[in-house]
Amino acid sequence: MNWNKLLSDKRFGMEQYHEKRKHERTDFQRDYDRLIFSAPFRRLQNKTQVFPLPGSVFVHNRLTHSLEVACVGRSLGEKIGRELYVKYGSENPALLQIGSIVSAACLAHDLGNPPFGHSGEKAISNYFSTGKGSDFIEKMKAEGSRFSDFLSFEGNANSLRLLTHQFNGRRLGGFAMTYSTLASIVKYPYASTLAGKKGKFGFFVSEEKGYQKIADELGIIKQQEEPLQFCRYPLVYLVEAADDICYQIMDIEDAYKLKIISIQDCKDLLMNFLTPEKQDRTKKIMDMVSDENEQIAYLRSSVIGKLIDECSEVFLANEPYILAGNFSSPLIKNIQNPALNAYETCSELAFKKIYRSQDVLDVELAGYRIINFLLDCLLEAVETPGNAYSKLLIGRIPEQYETGSKDTYTKVQSVIDYISGMTDIYALDLYQKITGMNLPAL
Repeated sequence: MNWNKLLSDKRFGMEQYHEKRKHERTDFQRDYDRLIFSAPFRRLQNKTQVFPLPGSVFVHNRLTHSLEVACVGRSLGEKIGRELYVKYGSENPALLQIGSIVSAACLAHDLGNPPFGHSGEKAISNYFSTGKGSDFIEKMKAEGSRFSDFLSFEGNANSLRLLTHQFNGRRLGGFAMTYSTLASIVKYPYASTLAGKKGKFGFFVSEEKGYQKIADELGIIKQQEEPLQFCRYPLVYLVEAADDICYQIMDIEDAYKLKIISIQDCKDLLMNFLTPEKQDRTKKIMDMVSDENEQIAYLRSSVIGKLIDECSEVFLANEPYILAGNFSSPLIKNIQNPALNAYETCSELAFKKIYRSQDVLDVELAGYRIINFLLDCLLEAVETPGNAYSKLLIGRIPEQYETGSKDTYTKVQSVIDYISGMTDIYALDLYQKITGMNLPAL
């Protein structure tokens, strides 16, 4: 792969208008703005990141997480872009736009995630692999459809669908994002039949041709034709690193604010990322203020800066292997000690104390119940659209979704499109209304 081809501002679905209009902002900056002002992005404010949505203590939701990932991604991208511009000279000025590309991709990386955090993905997958959805899987098998898309539902693949699919009444190309921004989102560039035990993949069969088109335009290396598999687009590593940095560090800070871990534990965990010399300097600056939240905020910013530098060094050192498609490990897994040991320690603590905390488990339990119920009701409705009750339920589904399709795959996907776009609050409200637990005021 080469940078001259990898960086393209051509817009998906709007190729015929390429280079016909010029703007003060670059097309990559316009990607960022387009996402910021979009309804799916706004809905992230009411989608769970890890902890329940804020009560008296404000913690991260999908929106704040995505904004922070975009900030870190921009820093990573700008640092890498400057270094590559020096390395390759002025032959490719688009290298200086890498920060804009990565920050836009970071904004979009979680758009396809369903409500209730990662438990929402698991709930959808389990519904089709072990629940009532197995009947629909059998129908898809009989019709020759790729049923594996639903056995391991993947939010990352759903993000690509949301951004590129022409829903009913919408324009061709979906969001009409640039090819480079779209490619930067796809962490697992292969079909669901290669998902394996982790259940990770990059595109549904409905978006396979679209991703093939993007890969051909950018010169992304194809590893095999069937099942379709590509090497990672280079900037995916930066989007992934920004996400890894933010969720790990911010989860620790949220755990402190919710008193799941002590202030001292939080300080110790974050200090471990720094060298002894840097620790001494950081402690002196922290001692200038007495507010513990401010101390943690400064320490957190120092750690994030350290990880940005570390991940940038890993990317630049391995750039030839990345371009050749011979590098596959996340950047964060290749940083140097003490930062690597500190990151692994945080990961272990997060799994034991944070992701298994009672509040987090309660959200997961509720999420499973609500999503399974909605899938049951809505899938039965699209399968039997002539029934009176089915008509009422289908009336709740916006017309942009293809519930009237004749093939099972598309009908199932239309229901998942609807549910995955819901906020936690909307999903709960719809669940309560259908069950009669909450009625409109009469």
